Amino acid sequence: MKQKKSGVFSTLFRWGKRGVMGPAKEVDAMAVEEIVSPGRQILRDFKSRKLAMFCVFVMIFMFALAFIGPLFVPLDLNYTETRQQNVAPGFDMLNVPKALANDVKTISSYASFSLGLSNSGDVYVWGNTSLGTTGIDVADIPQAVQDANILFAAAGYDHCIAIDDQGNVYGWGDNKLGQYPGSAYTDRDAPVAEILPDAKVDIDNVKDVKCGYQSTAILFKDGTAKVFGNSNTCLNMRAIMALDNIADVSYTNAYLLAVTTEGKFTAGNLKGLYDTVNGDPNLSLARYVGQRKVEAIAATSGTACLMLVDPEADAAATNDTERAAAREVIFTGSFNYGEKNLPALAADEYFIQIGGGTNHYTGLTNKGNVYGWGSNHLKQLNIPGSAKNGDKLIVTSFQNYMLKEDSSIQAKWGLSGYLFGTDGHGADVFARCVHGGKMTMTVGAVAVIVSSIIAIIVGCISGYAGGKVDLLLMRVTEVFGSIPFLPFALILSCVLQRSPLTENTKIFIIMLILGALSWTSLAKLIRAQILAEREKEFVTAAKAMGVRESRIAFKHILPNVFSVILVDLSLNFATCMLTESSLSYLGFGVQYPRPTWGNMLNGANNSTVIRNFWWQWFFPALLLAVCTISINLIGDTIRDVMDPKSDRDK
Repeated sequence: MKQKKSGVFSTLFRWGKRGVMGPAKEVDAMAVEEIVSPGRQILRDFKSRKLAMFCVFVMIFMFALAFIGPLFVPLDLNYTETRQQNVAPGFDMLNVPKALANDVKTISSYASFSLGLSNSGDVYVWGNTSLGTTGIDVADIPQAVQDANILFAAAGYDHCIAIDDQGNVYGWGDNKLGQYPGSAYTDRDAPVAEILPDAKVDIDNVKDVKCGYQSTAILFKDGTAKVFGNSNTCLNMRAIMALDNIADVSYTNAYLLAVTTEGKFTAGNLKGLYDTVNGDPNLSLARYVGQRKVEAIAATSGTACLMLVDPEADAAATNDTERAAAREVIFTGSFNYGEKNLPALAADEYFIQIGGGTNHYTGLTNKGNVYGWGSNHLKQLNIPGSAKNGDKLIVTSFQNYMLKEDSSIQAKWGLSGYLFGTDGHGADVFARCVHGGKMTMTVGAVAVIVSSIIAIIVGCISGYAGGKVDLLLMRVTEVFGSIPFLPFALILSCVLQRSPLTENTKIFIIMLILGALSWTSLAKLIRAQILAEREKEFVTAAKAMGVRESRIAFKHILPNVFSVILVDLSLNFATCMLTESSLSYLGFGVQYPRPTWGNMLNGANNSTVIRNFWWQWFFPALLLAVCTISINLIGDTIRDVMDPKSDRDK
């Protein structure tokens, strides 16, 4: 009988059923064991180890973080910021309290925390409010301040000042240098009690209060000022208090700059940095200003911005172009971050408000446009489109706020915080961890490559040649193996530190040192494997065919011991990373400011940091631990799956 051919649809149905349900039992019973290559079987066995696969993904992430991350996380090795030292992890520096966000009178910030005052007289403090190791938290606002109707308030580097409607002056935070009333501290000029007796002022005469680096200035409507605090961080404190015609003041790091009621700029008879125009020593500030008046003043940590106006030309102006021509913005001081790089404005556009942060300026023009210039290291200049056409601009050290006409916040931008906090220099720990990982892994990888090349050459030649060659090479290996590794590495690193070599050259030599001292164990292991392999038939056959001895050793025998080399490479990579970190931790490896995980731990190697600033040692230690443990687990798994005698289920 002729067999009926099955249709196309029935064939597809059987294939689909087989794909979903599996083969039939009778077929499965006759199934032949699948034949796979050794490499594929090793890969299958490795993939079946869930912990090892997890470690692989961890290492992929770590390598991406270390070698791709620096492209997106820049690091300025020379960057330091005293106002951002030892800041804890978090992103709350721009989180204005909801109760204040719709009723802002003023916002003040000089360091890592901010103070806000509402139109209803309430005070709020947010940000990194803990003051280092002092145990003081400026968020603990005194009850008397909470109960009072506050009219003026400001935040300094480590303290806050508030004045209520009765003229009472309140202070909280650190007061060891007389930053606010109630201190027994007496500076080199006068105690706070002498400058501000009874911690009380005539509230009808108060114009404003401003705080700086451990210093406070209360400005009065009669043109006088009371300045108290650390006279070492406000060097012209007494000179400013001697004036009786002050219209406005602004703090730099070391001085209190003022504008008189006549529209003249003064730094309390100080010359030098504050007597030049836009950094040109040939331009005298007084002569350049001439008959024009200083309409407003703003300052960064080392510069002052003066908004000049020609009174006669301004009075005669009939349009914005003429008003813009009657005005000019100039700078004086020490320029470190391009603070004098004023943006170009249209012919009919001019600034109506300018505020200064630590290293940047932000200005609002008559057209409602907002411009920023200076340092953008902490995103101070990332101005959002929503900031345009605001009513009032508030510029603090690292944050900017634009208010609407109803005193609510229209836009805010600048520093919001740090993922891993900052170190004792104010540098971002996350950025240093990313770049430090690149350095640590690079040092480990180069050291492993160097040690492996030496070990493979010595091990192959010694194992294959035998005899006197083997004897000589093994004695050399034993000599290198007998050298105490860590002390010798410390000595060489110390010698390198005192040499006139460049930093990159020193780092490269450290890599070579690590590689040159860590090859002996792998060389002995390769030699032992070569001794076993050279007696096999394929070697005899190669010799009979006239293959060169070097080709037999490196082309025929060496690939058969590659599994041993691969396992040792992975384990040795982790060891070299730990060794580099150990050297850096002990102060003999890569030096600050160039980061590695080891020298980051070295920088946190004191009881004060360990107790109070845990993030400075925890994150680099965590990354180093995760990386080395993952590499070791991967290496152990590779060894297990490549060894046919290992117990797969152990």
